[in-house]
Amino acid sequence: MLLLDEVDGFLQDRRVARASWEVTGVNEMLTQMESFPGVFIASTNRMEGLDQAALRRFDLKIEFDYLKPEQSQALFQNYCAALGIEDAGDGVQSRLAQLPLLTPGDFATVARQHRFRPLMTPAAFVDALEEECALKPERQKATMGFI
Repeated sequence: MLLLDEVDGFLQDRRVARASWEVTGVNEMLTQMESFPGVFIASTNRMEGLDQAALRRFDLKIEFDYLKPEQSQALFQNYCAALGIEDAGDGVQSRLAQLPLLTPGDFATVARQHRFRPLMTPAAFVDALEEECALKPERQKATMGFI
């Protein structure tokens, strides 16, 4: 099995290539994909930038959307428990429900930040999640694509 994360770096749309080596690189990657005997999994959050010929070579395409409120709540509770943060009250949970752009990666980032900037309360955890969401360029709901 071969997993390539951020595959858009290897399979960018050749129509927007600025140099011939970019086209050559995509062509070679496509050739190698076709001859690979195992299971090939690729992921990206920039599916719109992938070459159309690459998309045709994937048997399955799965798109993961942002977390639903109930998914965010469950992940929040799991991370609070793992980090030793007390249980959240309803006010914190309603704030969490107001973050439509949350991903599992946001929770992982905040958990890593906890090593350097300890989160003492559930509210501090949500504050950090809000900061992560504020950094995202998309302010309206959009999807993440994974192939």
